[in-house]
Amino acid sequence: MSWIIENMGTIIVALIVVAIVATVITIMIKDKKAGKSSCGSNCASCPMSGKCHSK
Repeated sequence: MSWIIENMGTIIVALIVVAIVATVITIMIKDKKAGKSSCGSNCASCPMSGKCHSK
């Protein structure tokens, strides 16, 4: 129990970081399923401009 109390700050920060990472991953998965692109939408300067948004 004393270990938990001594490391409470580290534990809280780690939980916050894990929550942020999980949120970002969840948003990325939802966007991917919705068909949204993860690129910056600047297709003119992209070397793969004809490949990723072809229909």
